[in-house]
Amino acid sequence: MKLSHRSFLFSLSLLLVLFFTSCERSAIVSTLEEEPLFSMSYGNFEDQLNMFSVAEVGNIETTIAMRDGFFYIANGESKKIMELTSYGDLLRLYYNQDYNPEPSVLSQEGSVSATRKATIYPFNSLGAIAVDARQYLYAVDELPVERQELDTDSGAVLRNIVLRFDGEGNFLDYLGQEGPGGTPFPFVDNIYATNNNELVVVCRTVQGRVVYWFSKEGYLLFTMSIDTTNVPNPYGNSSADSAHSDDDVWLVIGDIIPDYSRRRLYIEAVYYRSVVDEASRVQSGIAYESTLLYPLNVSDGTYDAPLTIPPYSEQVSEGFSTESFDIPYDFLGVTDSGWMFFLVSTETGFSVLMVQPDGQRILTRNLSINQKTLLYYDFSLENSGILSLLKVEPDKASVVWWRTDDLIQAVLAS
Repeated sequence: MKLSHRSFLFSLSLLLVLFFTSCERSAIVSTLEEEPLFSMSYGNFEDQLNMFSVAEVGNIETTIAMRDGFFYIANGESKKIMELTSYGDLLRLYYNQDYNPEPSVLSQEGSVSATRKATIYPFNSLGAIAVDARQYLYAVDELPVERQELDTDSGAVLRNIVLRFDGEGNFLDYLGQEGPGGTPFPFVDNIYATNNNELVVVCRTVQGRVVYWFSKEGYLLFTMSIDTTNVPNPYGNSSADSAHSDDDVWLVIGDIIPDYSRRRLYIEAVYYRSVVDEASRVQSGIAYESTLLYPLNVSDGTYDAPLTIPPYSEQVSEGFSTESFDIPYDFLGVTDSGWMFFLVSTETGFSVLMVQPDGQRILTRNLSINQKTLLYYDFSLENSGILSLLKVEPDKASVVWWRTDDLIQAVLAS
């Protein structure tokens, strides 16, 4: 059918109005283009990943971090950490010599080459890693059994420490609860390095979370206990994590992530409401209610007004009917400019939600990834806003990224 000149102008005007309106408050949904960077084969050599236990029962201890275009992969299965360029070239290797063959960077003339370095360290059980602006590397590890301690109050075993290596790859010391050489941490969820080279350690306990904030020299600055009794709850107070509140709403604390530029924490609070069967008047389950992101000022322990995080709506078809279910996003991180990133797994890959600090702009993008071939994955959000992914598939592992930093800049400029 041929459009008249007037109809064409009206249609064009309508499209422009819809476009500019959607750029203000509502989500813009499309697919981000994945940029492949490099791949790695499986094995025990210095430039390979040991992922032979990926099919076994238990946790996979392999994580990725990116800083200033350089990638750091902690391969806990082989007790080593690799520093690589965005082309996959190995620059530095930190490794336990009891579990790895002597790397070729050491075997050529008995010393490291000019561009590739190796550091020997007896890693025990590697966890999360982080890198600061000085290229200091921080890695979560476990003390040997004979050096672990028991927390008499909670009955928990204190076994985690954070190792520190300087920009040249030299081992400095390890951090515990009080600082260098201190009491081991409870289980460490994650670690973060701020723009001021301060380290933030987020631990998980039976009661909730404990956050330790260290200076760039490694001295303890702040300790914060965070649980459902001290996180604001607009639906009523609950007595424990996932506990029942007076008006049938559960508060579950999600991820806790620091601001890169200020001494501030962002706490993800996810609320669930009990579902009561109308016929029997008996509770039949729970349903997702809402997600709020609370900024916590570290210096005085005060909370600012929360930001409402919209859920991911999943469509489920059964027969001739379609039903929509709301699913909370997982909190992924914060950029230098304050944009908050959230992520959820979907049938076609992942959905990433990007929220401006004041909540005025919310962007949603789809990351198209074949979930059927994905055996294991780990995301990393760089403070500039680049989203990277380590993909472990049957034939190889690969690293890709999405230039979400360019997307945000383009949206702000429009």
